[in-house]
Amino acid sequence: MQRRSRIRRPRTANGEHVPDHVPSSSRPAGRRGAHRLTRHRRVGVLAGLAALAFAGLTTASGTPVASRASAGSISARGDAVLGPCRISSGRSTTVQLSEGVPTSSGYAHSTGEIHALNLMIDFPDAPGEGTAMDRFHEFFPQTTQWFKTASYGRLDYRPEAPITHWLRMPKPFKAYGINRGSPYEPGYHRLVNDIVATADPQVDFSKYDLINILVTPNAGPSALDTVLSVTFSGNKDAPHADGVPLSNTSFVYSRQDDGSGSYKHTGYRVLPHENGHTFGLPDLYTTRGGGSVGHWDIMSEDWGADNDLLGWHKWKLGWLDDDQVSCASSTGTMERELKPLETSGGRKLIFVPVSHNAGYAVEVRTHAGNDDAVCRPGVLIYHVDASVDTGRGPIAVSDSTKHSEGCTRLPNVETQLSDATYKPGQTFTDKDAGITISVVSKDAGGAYTVRVTRS
Repeated sequence: MQRRSRIRRPRTANGEHVPDHVPSSSRPAGRRGAHRLTRHRRVGVLAGLAALAFAGLTTASGTPVASRASAGSISARGDAVLGPCRISSGRSTTVQLSEGVPTSSGYAHSTGEIHALNLMIDFPDAPGEGTAMDRFHEFFPQTTQWFKTASYGRLDYRPEAPITHWLRMPKPFKAYGINRGSPYEPGYHRLVNDIVATADPQVDFSKYDLINILVTPNAGPSALDTVLSVTFSGNKDAPHADGVPLSNTSFVYSRQDDGSGSYKHTGYRVLPHENGHTFGLPDLYTTRGGGSVGHWDIMSEDWGADNDLLGWHKWKLGWLDDDQVSCASSTGTMERELKPLETSGGRKLIFVPVSHNAGYAVEVRTHAGNDDAVCRPGVLIYHVDASVDTGRGPIAVSDSTKHSEGCTRLPNVETQLSDATYKPGQTFTDKDAGITISVVSKDAGGAYTVRVTRS
């Protein structure tokens, strides 16, 4: 029998799930990430929306430079070859967080040293449980190690806690009006101003690239009822402190602990998920409910079993070099050997563009590194659409075993896509786009040979 997640993503009044990223202070509660759905274009063929990207697909057997103020982006080298694969949202003003490359400015840089300020806060009506440093150690050093592994050592995440005690806010928690879907104004703006006023005598905010507000878990509802954790990133309207805008700030509230025993090992993962937003990554779970990515990226599911980031995100963040990516943009056949994403070195990604803002990514996922919960190693194929906003399904994984219930029974995992990977002899086809992706073979070292054919 299929085992479903017991942690529920919160919903708005109209029944939609609410994303946990808020880039704009002007979005009303419950409508963050809202945008007008548009068709994406392909030369000669109209493709469907990302949420419907795989409706007509078949599976068959057979043969800007990183800086303190910007995200770590894909380099300009190799544009002549990789240019068609650098999809973007174009001139769209409705996409808040795009899967396009490079990542726009305003986010934390994703390579080199990152200095993360951690402030543990409590309230008069919710005094801190245990010590503030106990709360800090729920997330560190685990988060630091997760980023080191995911980035192949390219992101040196350095958490700092200059104030080791609970930072008491001047007002009760309820006075700030913090709910799931709360906009930056006015509640969070008041809260951040109070945090700054309370911490500023002991903290130089200008020293840090991002901020983590680790709230005492007894403030607000249980995460089993509603997940309050949220990130405000790239926010130009954020308050300033010590001459810098606090524009990349993550708030973590109650523990996502369902009593299964998994929290001790994986509960910290809500923080690398939230910090993923500060680097410019969107939510991959969908506001309509359900998941189009499953457990293949921490921006989709941040609870339960371990999982890494998709190869597309690693390239976007500057953790993969251009020569580790192949762009299958021309008609004909391309055949490449792909090394497992979890290991350092070698070719990791094939991208097959179908328009200026969408295409298919191909990579190899195995039971290693941050992916130690993978139950069906193999070739993962997914559709990326830079014109689709956070929480609306910008990425959709193709399921090679559509009618199965998955291969994992770990708690808090959407199981259907856990066995989505392709094995040698299996083929993915998009008939409308004239694209076929075949897994040819696997060698003794775990590398897969993949063939892409475009008509």
